[in-house]
Amino acid sequence: MSKNDKTILFFHEDVSFRLRQRTEIRSWLQNLARKEKSSISELNYIFCSDSYLLNINQDFLQHDDYTDIITFDNRESKGPIEGDIFISIDRVKENALQEGVTFPLELRRVMAHGLLHLIGYKDKTPKDAKMMRAKEEEALNLFQG
Repeated sequence: MSKNDKTILFFHEDVSFRLRQRTEIRSWLQNLARKEKSSISELNYIFCSDSYLLNINQDFLQHDDYTDIITFDNRESKGPIEGDIFISIDRVKENALQEGVTFPLELRRVMAHGLLHLIGYKDKTPKDAKMMRAKEEEALNLFQG
């Protein structure tokens, strides 16, 4: 395993899911961080079900709704990215159908979204959401897979 392989890890909880193109995706995420003048120390992607992510949303954020992604910044101070990104495979499949895109494309969009949050981008206001969407598109265009 190279250093990049240990920096970005992929796990799954309560779903039978295996991410394809792991090497290309790791490289793409590292490139995205560099493009945004950031670096990744440790980044864990945890793929799970709607119900698993709903429990996290309720327990940690006191939100009682389904979501496609929850991002936790684990840094104690400013510096290289350290975080956990939980992604609901159920939501990503649903989003892909609704948006008329492939599952792999939608999954990469959501993966980039989580990393962009850790880099510092927000999406709560209309202006911030518009910027986040633009950054997601830039990120998707970086992917060489």
